[in-house]
Amino acid sequence: MAATPRHQASGAVLLLLATLLQLLLPSPAAATLHPVDYLALQSIRRALSDLPGSNFFASWDFTGDPCAFAGVSCSSSSSPTTTSRVVSLSLGDPRAGAPGLTGALPSAALSRLSALNSLSLVPGRVSGALPPSMSSSLRFLALPGNLISGPLPSTLPPNLRTVDLSKNSLSGTIPPGILQIRSLRTLILSHNSFSGSIPPSITSPLIHLDLRGNRLSGGLPPLLPGSLAYLSLAGNKLSGRVGPALQRLTRLAFLDLGGNWFSGEIPGELFSFRGIMYLQLRKNGFSGELRPAGKVPAGATVDLSHNALSGRVPPELAAAAAVYLNGNRFVGALPREVAAAAEEGRMRVLFLQDNFLTGIGLRGVPSRAAVCAHWNCVAPPAGVVAACPAKGGRGRRRPPAQCGGRRG
Repeated sequence: MAATPRHQASGAVLLLLATLLQLLLPSPAAATLHPVDYLALQSIRRALSDLPGSNFFASWDFTGDPCAFAGVSCSSSSSPTTTSRVVSLSLGDPRAGAPGLTGALPSAALSRLSALNSLSLVPGRVSGALPPSMSSSLRFLALPGNLISGPLPSTLPPNLRTVDLSKNSLSGTIPPGILQIRSLRTLILSHNSFSGSIPPSITSPLIHLDLRGNRLSGGLPPLLPGSLAYLSLAGNKLSGRVGPALQRLTRLAFLDLGGNWFSGEIPGELFSFRGIMYLQLRKNGFSGELRPAGKVPAGATVDLSHNALSGRVPPELAAAAAVYLNGNRFVGALPREVAAAAEEGRMRVLFLQDNFLTGIGLRGVPSRAAVCAHWNCVAPPAGVVAACPAKGGRGRRRPPAQCGGRRG
C-alpha cells in the first residue's frame, strides 16, 4: 500500500530531526550512523533498562559513536559520505547467568532497523509483542526466556535461518508461513502457549525443530522434513499414530515425543537409525510389541516408560547406555544380551519395574550402574542392589494373582 501524504511528511520530519541531532553531536564518529538507526537505538535505550546486577547499557552514551556500544555492530562505511547501518543487535550481557533486561520490547524501533541481520536478547524480564515486521535481511532471531506475549506475526523475514523464541508467553497458532521459509534450519518455540495443530505443510529444510511444552493438538504432519536431526514435541496434546511421519527421518539423532497421547505401535525403524542417540517416547499410549529393525546405536538413551507396550524385551536394546522400560506390560525373561550389558557396566541405567517379567537373570552389576526390577512377576535378583527412584515401585514383587498363567 502506498504511503499517504501524512505518513510521508512524518517520515521526512523524523529523518530531518535525526540528521540535525547528529550534526550537533561533538563526536564526528557518531555522524557516520544512519540517522534512522540512530533514533531507533535511542528508542531502544528508553524502552529497556538493566535488571539489578547488570550494567549492559553503561556504554550506551549517545555523545559517542553508537556503533561502539555494547551489543551493536554496524556495517562499515565505504567513504566518509556514506552512512553505516546497524546490522547486528545483541541486547544484554551474554555471559551465562548474567542478569538480563527489563522493560517493553521496542517493536517500532526494531522495525526501523532495515539492515539488521541478527537480533538477540538475553533471558530477562522484557515484555510486549513481537514486531509485526522486521528487516528482510534478518537471518538470526533469538529472544528466549523473557515475557514476550501475543501471536507470532503471520509473515516473518524470508532469509531467516535461526529462530529461538523459547520460554516466553507467546500464544495463538503457529503460522504456516514460518515453516515454509526456504532458508530456515532451526526453529525453537518451546515452552510457550501455542495451540492448534502443527501446520501440515513443512517445506523448510529444518535440522532442529523444538515445539515442546505448548498446547498443540492433532497428529504429526505426514511429511516432516527428512533433514531433521533434532525433533522435540514433548509435553503437548498430540495424538494418533507416528509411523508414517517418522519412518523416513533417517537423520534423526534426538527424538522426544514424551508426554503426549500418541498410540499404536512404535516404528521399528526408529531403533536402527544410524545416528539416533536419544529416543524419548515416555508417557504416551504406545502399545503392541517392540520389533526393532536393527540394533540400537552404542551409547544411546532409550526411554519407553509409562506406555502399554507388551511382549518380550528385545535383545536389540543391549548396546544402549540407558534403557527405561518401566510402567509397561513386558513379559517373559530379560534377554541375556541386555543382562550382560548391565552386568558389565556398559548399560549404566536399566529400569524394568512395574512390568510382568518372569525372569531377570542379573548376577550383579557394578556400583556405577543403576538397575531397578521391582514389581514384576519375579523378585529382583538378590545380588543386585536396587537403584529404584523414590516413586519407582510399589513393592518388590507383584501379587501372584496378577501373574496367573504368565511363564518365562
